[in-house]
Amino acid sequence: MSDSHRGGTEPAGAESGVGIDELLEQVRAGYVRVGPQETSAAAADGALLVDIRYAELRERDGLIPGALVVERNELEWRLDPRGSHRAPQAVSHDLRIVVICNEGYASSLAVASLRQLGLHRATDLIGGFQAWRAAGLPVEV
Repeated sequence: MSDSHRGGTEPAGAESGVGIDELLEQVRAGYVRVGPQETSAAAADGALLVDIRYAELRERDGLIPGALVVERNELEWRLDPRGSHRAPQAVSHDLRIVVICNEGYASSLAVASLRQLGLHRATDLIGGFQAWRAAGLPVEV
């Protein structure tokens, strides 16, 4: 079948881009992720914990005390220190940020985006909120 009959798509069997597992591996190779205890210690030392889980999960499972809740689709706008819609906590590109999703996957992709904005100390919580809770760390219901 010619390309015109396939709408200009690539030939059968040709691969483009990478799969999500490979993308996660590439993204995570660029920084050091942290576990629940390290995240708690980082927060105690002034790191900003950012919860990007959607409302239904936050309502179901609770919140990490002191974490800034930012929906994923607003993350870059709220954390860019130069942005007009930034959160008051987004004061510097040197800010230590730990992004938290539900299980530690979406947060890795979010960190890649934040690092592209120059937030070079951004990282994420391995295992996400579920790992935090399983470690017995504080949760507000």
